[in-house]
Amino acid sequence: MRYDVYDLELTQVNDNTELRALLTQTKEKYVVIIEDIDCSISLADRASNNPPGNQEEQNRSGITLSGLLNLTDGLWSCCGEQRIIVFTTNHKEMLDPALLRSARMDMHIFLSFCTFEAFKSLAFNYLQVEDHPLFSTVEEKMNAGAEMTCAEIIEVLMNKVEEPSEALNDVSCALDAKIREKEEMSPVPPTS
Repeated sequence: MRYDVYDLELTQVNDNTELRALLTQTKEKYVVIIEDIDCSISLADRASNNPPGNQEEQNRSGITLSGLLNLTDGLWSCCGEQRIIVFTTNHKEMLDPALLRSARMDMHIFLSFCTFEAFKSLAFNYLQVEDHPLFSTVEEKMNAGAEMTCAEIIEVLMNKVEEPSEALNDVSCALDAKIREKEEMSPVPPTS
């Protein structure tokens, strides 16, 4: 698509005016990534009785919800640019509904833990392996409740891209560790 990609760190932007100035310096076709919108600046749900963060935290950045909304779909945003804005969050429920409403956010994509199908794609992309005896072991562990993100699996695979069998064995061991973690965290039922 030949779009420029910008990673925008909102904590480094002082106010709405500076944010607007940054975005006006971009080229016509671009993607802006704003990661962890729930914790980069205080954009708490206005309907909530207990917005996250303390007053000092909230005043650290002069970017307001109104300023961000105007930049995403206000008058300034309809000036003909071809742009995509991507917000990431681990806590969608903490965001103001105004930020999430239809027509402002065209798509909401939930990225779950890695599925077995996604794992096979990662194994092919990083190790050039389409099938392997350890695949069934990995699938069994995922079905047994072992949860890893795609990023965690990529990190394991990248450590041994030259040794696919070792890399897949390391994934299997990492899944075992996740199962143990999960078991340790679950409450122990009282014994009679």
